[in-house]
Parts: sequence; structure tokens; C-alpha cells
Amino acid sequence: MASFPTAQAGSGGKVKWTRHTHFEVDRYVPTRMDVTPTAGGECDDRAVMERAVMERAVESDRTYATDRGYAKFELFNHIADAGSSYVCRVRDNSVSEVVDCRPLTDADRAVRVLSDQIVSRGSASSKCKPNHPVRLVVIEAKPHKSKGRSGTGATVQDCDGYLRIVTNLLDVPAEIIALLYHYRWTIESFFRFFKPILGCRHLLSHSQNGIEIQTYCAIIGCMLISLWTGRKPTLRTYEMICWYFCGMADDEELLAHLNRLDKQSS
Repeated sequence: MASFPTAQAGSGGKVKWTRHTHFEVDRYVPTRMDVTPTAGGECDDRAVMERAVMERAVESDRTYATDRGYAKFELFNHIADAGSSYVCRVRDNSVSEVVDCRPLTDADRAVRVLSDQIVSRGSASSKCKPNHPVRLVVIEAKPHKSKGRSGTGATVQDCDGYLRIVTNLLDVPAEIIALLYHYRWTIESFFRFFKPILGCRHLLSHSQNGIEIQTYCAIIGCMLISLWTGRKPTLRTYEMICWYFCGMADDEELLAHLNRLDKQSS
């Protein structure tokens, strides 16, 4: 799950709405979006808001790949209690007590896994601790300074050269844990498609109800394209379908485009 902000027209560039997105990376489609304002109540803190929205939407038999904003024991426990799994990056300054070190395979080292441990998280005074075994996989990464924009309400942090991934998946190889987190960034590519291509860069309405309708229409369009073509939506396919419905392309031209997609995927 991930969230992305939407600026309301006439707001001076300040974020007014956030779309919280459940996204299935294997099918490249969103399965749920919740729209919330970014001010008032739980929305005063964006990280708190994101975790609260996700907790209400947790389903069973899912693996949730999330970033640092969702790192919270209460949420982890809720996901585990629902019969699902999580793969979440934690902050660089997170502290854990090592309970057991697991040996690394050549496949693990090939994807730059540095360590694989069962850890104990949370201090003795913590009000909430994990109610299940927690695994910490550390992956080497390129150090960098955050390019996050100030004023968006997002938590921006630098990377010290290590990705710290916690999960309750105990029987999955460390290399797969690294791959699962890598696929989490597929949603960023989808956001780039969703906002400019599906027409959600600008709001057609400034009310929550209007924004939700615009969001649902875009999701339906995205899923229909995916079902129709059997592939993730692209700008070219979106344009061709639009031309078809506008009468600028006929059946033969549309089918020829879809047939080319089939040949490219085979």
C-alpha cells in the first residue's frame, strides 16, 4: 500500500487530499483507493493518517509491501492477526536486539543482502510490542540525500547505505524479501501513469465526493484496459482506446495495436 498527495486548486500548492492506494504488483492494477483530507483529526500527522487508513483496510491472505511511514508495531500486529504478512522498511535509526542470526546463501549475497536476523523490537517500557516473531533483513544500498519536497507533509529522510526490512515472513528466502520490497516501487511508476495519463493530475472537483468519483472512474478505466489487453496500461494503449471511442480509429486499427502487444509479450 502507498499514498500520494493531491493539491487542491487555489490552495497555494499545499496538499489538501491524499489517495491511499492498494496496488497489486503482479497485475499492475489498483484494487482500492481511499481519499482523505490532509488536515484535521488523525490527518494532522500524515504518517498517522496513512497507518490508520491502512489498518481499516487490511485483508487476510495478503502480503503488504510498505515504506517507512507504515512502520508501527500496532499495524504489524493487526496485519499478522488478520492472517497476512508485511514487508516494511524501517527507519535508519531503528534499534533491535538480535535473537538469532541466519546464514546467508549465495543467492542472498548476489542481491546485496548483508544480514538476516530474528530480532526483538521495542523497549521494556513500550506500550505495544510485536506479538509475533520479527525478522530483519539488511540490504546494501547506495547512500543518498533525500530529494523529498518540503511542505507536502511527507516524511523525508536520507539513506545511510542500508535498507532495513522487517517482516513476519520467516520461511521465505532473504533474496525474496529483498525482491518483494523492490517490487513495492512499482506503485511509483503507476502513480506517474495514474496522474497525467488517466487524467488525475488535476482535480475536476474540490469536494471529497467529487474526488472519489474521479478516482473510481480512473481505477475502472485502468482495470478495463488491463483486462482488455492482458497487459499493464501504457500511454500508447490508452491513446489508441481514446481515439477508438472518439471515432478517430476504427476496429481494425485498434485490433492491430492489441495484436502487436500480444506479439511483443510472446
